[in-house]
Amino acid sequence: MTKVELRSMTPENRAEYATLVHSSFNAWYSARGWPRDYFSCAETDVGIFYDVYEDLTPGCNIAAFDRDSGRLLGACFYHPRPHHMSFGIMSVHPASFGQGVGKAMTHHIIELAQERSTPLRLVGSSLNIDSFSLYNRAGFVPRDSYNDMVIPVPETYDPHATAGLDRVREARLDDIAEMARVEKKVSGITRELDYDYVIRNERGIFQTLVIADEQGNGLSGFLISVKHPALEMIGPAVASTEGDMRALVSRGLKLYRGSAALLVIPMQKRLLVEQVYEWGGRNVETHLFQVHGDFYGFSGVNLPSFLPETG
Repeated sequence: MTKVELRSMTPENRAEYATLVHSSFNAWYSARGWPRDYFSCAETDVGIFYDVYEDLTPGCNIAAFDRDSGRLLGACFYHPRPHHMSFGIMSVHPASFGQGVGKAMTHHIIELAQERSTPLRLVGSSLNIDSFSLYNRAGFVPRDSYNDMVIPVPETYDPHATAGLDRVREARLDDIAEMARVEKKVSGITRELDYDYVIRNERGIFQTLVIADEQGNGLSGFLISVKHPALEMIGPAVASTEGDMRALVSRGLKLYRGSAALLVIPMQKRLLVEQVYEWGGRNVETHLFQVHGDFYGFSGVNLPSFLPETG
């Protein structure tokens, strides 16, 4: 590690970062028999992760550079929010796997969270034992487990008839306070910056839905979706009940007509899991929600995501 320098990336590193993420994920999954590239898009498309995270919280990343060549060896974004910090997508160049690059970045981000006296959250693949061991040794504790499920969406798709569908609508900026209230109740956090960003949707890749509660007194949940060549994914989303999350997902699938949507569902939420199977979903992976610091459990349904990966 004596030849490694830790510092933040700048816009000049965007192209190299996109190549790093594209190659590291594809190499790791290919070596383990994944039937296709993890990122089947062009390398340049993966730069959307850099773009979105720099839009949201500029400079909140740490990267490892080779001191001699200046080459990017690894990078990770982190996301400070009012009640927590979120540990974002971690990438290490395939040539640097197993050399301590990920460990150095992980401990750097843990120190930043400790300086803020906030818990640090992440969602990581349970298939990647090396990364799980890295996080577990560093003090992260698994708190929830998820089915990663892919749902094919026909070109002619109309939302599946389900209770609560009539209470779902597009989000507005004046929903932000209610979105924060619901997420604080369900997940113990708020991220108003994210809500504002995805509702404004200046990059044209997000959709944000909300569902009113049955009494008409406020919101019962929200669902954010991203549709981009690098990622087509439902989430992040929270809802007070599985039924309301089912209605949000049913409406949210419309965005992916003629394609397929990935979503990450808590394994113990059987109503939702069984419904997704019924809609043609299949498992492709499992993930673990892990926390470094205090965590008091979910009170409702929480669906994580990878863009924005801030929950």
